[in-house]
Amino acid sequence: MENKPSFIFYVFFLCFSISNSICFGGDTIYANESISGDQTIVSSGENFRLGFFKTGKASKYYIGISYNKVSTQTLAWVANREHYVNDKYSSQLKILNGNLVLLDESKTVVWSTNVKSTSSNVQAVLLDNGNLILRDGENLKLWDSLDYPSHTWLPGGKIGTDKRTKRTQRLTSWKNMEDPSPGLFSLEHDPEDSRYLIKWNRSIWYWTSGPWDGQRFSLVPEMRTNYIYNFSYVSNENESYFTYTLYNNSIISRFIMDYSGQVKQLTWLESTRQWNLFWAQPRQQCEVNAFCGAYGVCQNSLPFCNCLYGFKESSEDDWSLNDYSSGCKRRTNLNCGNTSTVNGKKDKFWMSSDMVLPANSRSVPVKSAGECESACLSNCSCTAYAYDNKCLIWTGELVDLKQHSGSDGSGDIYIRLASSEFSDGKNSKRIVIGAVVGVVAVVILAGLVLFVVKRRRLVKTTKPEGSLIAFVYRDLQNATKNFSEKLGGGGFGSVFKGTLPDSTAIAVKKLEGLSQGEKQFRTEVSTIGTIQHVNLVRLRGFCSEGIKKLLVYDYMPNGSLDSHLFKDKRDGVLDWKTRYQIALGTARGLVYLHEECRDCIIHCDIKPENILLDAEFCPKVADFGLAKLVGRDFSRVLTTMRGTRGYLAPEWISGVAVTAKADVFSYGMMAFEFISGRRNTKQNADGSITFFPSWAASVTIDGGDVLGLLDPKLDRNADIEEVTNLCRVACWCIQDDERARPTMSQVVQILEGMSEVNLPPNPKNQLKFDR
Repeated sequence: MENKPSFIFYVFFLCFSISNSICFGGDTIYANESISGDQTIVSSGENFRLGFFKTGKASKYYIGISYNKVSTQTLAWVANREHYVNDKYSSQLKILNGNLVLLDESKTVVWSTNVKSTSSNVQAVLLDNGNLILRDGENLKLWDSLDYPSHTWLPGGKIGTDKRTKRTQRLTSWKNMEDPSPGLFSLEHDPEDSRYLIKWNRSIWYWTSGPWDGQRFSLVPEMRTNYIYNFSYVSNENESYFTYTLYNNSIISRFIMDYSGQVKQLTWLESTRQWNLFWAQPRQQCEVNAFCGAYGVCQNSLPFCNCLYGFKESSEDDWSLNDYSSGCKRRTNLNCGNTSTVNGKKDKFWMSSDMVLPANSRSVPVKSAGECESACLSNCSCTAYAYDNKCLIWTGELVDLKQHSGSDGSGDIYIRLASSEFSDGKNSKRIVIGAVVGVVAVVILAGLVLFVVKRRRLVKTTKPEGSLIAFVYRDLQNATKNFSEKLGGGGFGSVFKGTLPDSTAIAVKKLEGLSQGEKQFRTEVSTIGTIQHVNLVRLRGFCSEGIKKLLVYDYMPNGSLDSHLFKDKRDGVLDWKTRYQIALGTARGLVYLHEECRDCIIHCDIKPENILLDAEFCPKVADFGLAKLVGRDFSRVLTTMRGTRGYLAPEWISGVAVTAKADVFSYGMMAFEFISGRRNTKQNADGSITFFPSWAASVTIDGGDVLGLLDPKLDRNADIEEVTNLCRVACWCIQDDERARPTMSQVVQILEGMSEVNLPPNPKNQLKFDR
C-alpha cells in the first residue's frame, strides 16, 4: 500500500509556504509566536482583524484592530499611536516576559501592555466584540484593550473614572485623517457632575452632554429615538462610567471622537460602501473650539477654514488633511517691535466685517474709534481691536474667529498688519480696485489651472465626513447626463439620477420658484446639512449659481414607498414585517425633525412619495428641508405652501396656523395605506366612494377582524398585535382636534412596544364609506 502524506502535513506545508500568512490559532497569539509583515489574527466570528496597517503615503506602520467585514479600512483601536515603526516586516508583535509588546526594527520595545505577571503561558486573544485581551494559563484576564480606548468607543467599553485609582478612560481623536497619533480633541467623563465633556487640548471644554437623568443625558436629544445603541450610566463607590450595547449585533456601528472635534455615531452600509452618520455633537463645525487655529476663520460651510487677509496656512500639508490646528501665520512681520525695520512705517489695520468677535478681549476706556485704534497701535502685543461705543482690544494670537451666521456678538474687527500689506497710495479707491483686480486675476488663473483636474478632485477634496459639498453646476450637468434620467418631481422642482466621478450614485433636485439670495440660500442649506439622521435622506451638497439652485442627495436604489406599496401584482410586494419597520423608521425620522433639531421643522407633506427606501428598505424621509428653504417666517410658508390632498390636516385646510401635529395627521393617513396597500380614497364603479380610514376605524373600535383590513396580497400574514397597534395609532393621529393627536415620539414608543395605546375615539370625517 502506497504511503500518502497526511492532511496535517499539507496544512503544515501550507503554513510555511504561503508568505505573510499566520496559521496559528486564528484569533490568538501564543507565547512562542509573533505577528509581522502582513500577518494578522481574526476574531472567531470574523468581525475584527488585528495586524499592521498604515494610512496615507508615509511609511509609518501601526498595530491596530480594524473592522473585518467593512470593505473600506476602518480602525477601531490603535496600540502604538505615539510611536510608529518604519518596517513592518522586521518589526514584531509578540508575547515577551508576560506582556504583549511591539518591537521595532532594532528590537526596541515601542509599545507594551505593561502588566506584571509571573505566568509563562500568557496568550493574547482577539474577541468578536473587538476586545483584545491578555490572559494567563488559568484564563485570568491580565489586560484588555477596551480599558484603553483610542478614538473609537466599542460596545461594552467604558468611558469613565476609576474612583480608587483615579485612572480615566477617554476617547482621543486622531491628529488628522491619515495620522492616528493623539489629536487635540477628547471625550471625557466629569465625575463631579455625572456628565461628559469634549475638550480641546485636554483643558478647555466646549461641549457637554448635560447631566444624566436616569434614562438619557439632557443635552443629547438623539438618545430618545436611538434604536441602535442601548446606553447605560453606572455610578457607585468604586467607579463611574458610561457604556452601551447594540440592540442588533448584526449592525456594524461605531462611536468615535473624530478629528473634526465632533463626537459621532455611524453605521456601515455595505450597499453604499459608506459609514452613515447617525448624529454628531456639536452639530455645527464652528462650535468646535479653535478648530481653525490661530488667525483662521471658521464658517459652517465648505471650506470650513480660511486665513485672515494678510495671513497664510502655517502648514499646507496639514490643511490638505483637514487638520487646521496649526492655524495661519503672517505673510509679513509687524513693524512694531521689529528692530530690523528702518523705514519707520507704522502698522495698519485691515477690517474684517460681519465676524463673531472672539473671547478674551480687554476693554479700554476711550471716547472714539480713533482713540481705540491708537490704543492698540501703541501696544506691540495688541493684534486687533473693535469699536462699537466701547473699545475692545486683543493681545497675542487671535483664536476662535468665526464668520457671522446669525449669532449674537457679531461686528467688525480690525486686524493688525504690517504696512507693506497695504498699498502706498492714499486713495482708498485705488486700494479697493487693486484688491479686486488682484483677486479676480488670482481666481482666473486658479480656474485655468484647476479646470482640468477639477472632476478628479471634486469628491476627494470636498468630502469630509458629515459636511456639505459645494458643487459646480456644470459638474452636476455632466453627472446627470444633462438631467436626462428623471426620478420624479414635485411642487419645488424635479429630481434626476446622477453619478459622481467616483461612481457614487446621487439624486439631484433642481429647485424652481425660489427667490432667495445667494447668502440666504447657502445659510439655509448649511442649516439643513447639519440635520442628519438614519431615517432622513442625507443632503450631500448643493449648487448655487445665480438662479440655478440645486440640492444633491444620496440616491435611494429602491425608490419611493408608493412604488412598492400600491403594486397590483403580488411579485415583490412588501411583507408586513418590512411595512411595520418602514412605519417605525418614518416615525423616528419625524421625531428628529420635530423635537431634536435646533429649530422644530414641520415637514408639511408627509406621503408615501416622500418616503424613500435604501438598498435594505430602510425608510428615509425626503424633502424635509423645503419649509426652511422657502423661508424662516413660517406664517409666510403657510401662504405659499400646500401639502397633498388626502394627507392634509383639517386645521391647515381651514387656514389656521399649523404645528407639528399637522405632520402627525399626515402620518396617520399614510399609516392606513401601510395596512391596506392602497390609497385611502377609492372611486368605485357605481360612483360611490370608499374611504378606508373610516372603515378601519370602525373595525378597530368595534373589535372586529383587523387582519381583514390587510392588503389582500399579504394573505393575512401579519402579527395581529402589530396590525392592531398601527390601526389604533393611525386613528389617534387623524383626530380632528390636534390636541387629541399623539406626538411622534409617543407614536414611536407605541410601535416599539414601550407604551400601550388605548382604544381611540371614532375620527370625525365627512366622507362616508362603502364597503
